[in-house]
Amino acid sequence: MTTPDQFAGVRYLVDDVQAAVDFYTTHLGFTLRTSAAPAFADVTRGPLRLLLSGPASSGARATPSDLGAGGNRIHLIVDKLDTEIERLRSAGLAFRSDTVSGPGGRQILLADPAGNLIELFEPAR
Repeated sequence: MTTPDQFAGVRYLVDDVQAAVDFYTTHLGFTLRTSAAPAFADVTRGPLRLLLSGPASSGARATPSDLGAGGNRIHLIVDKLDTEIERLRSAGLAFRSDTVSGPGGRQILLADPAGNLIELFEPAR
């Protein structure tokens, strides 16, 4: 078990490790930690360590092929959702949902180059 001061890790399986690194570092404020592209890289944002595993990585090979994709996603809090949406659309990125509002705030779903979801969330004030 990791200690509370270590990164929380999430593994995303991607088709193209370098495209995923570029996406997360250019558009979402992640920092490249290590790279063994084309098999693997990891990027960090705050306490989140995102493991980007390409088809040649051991993490991808260990995944049974009959598993379907779920609704899992990483959740990134933003201060101004509309500003982030405009910035990312201006960069040519497309969203996978419309903006949704609820009692806790507003959110929209973005997909990385491999189709993994990222939820951008603005808490209610």
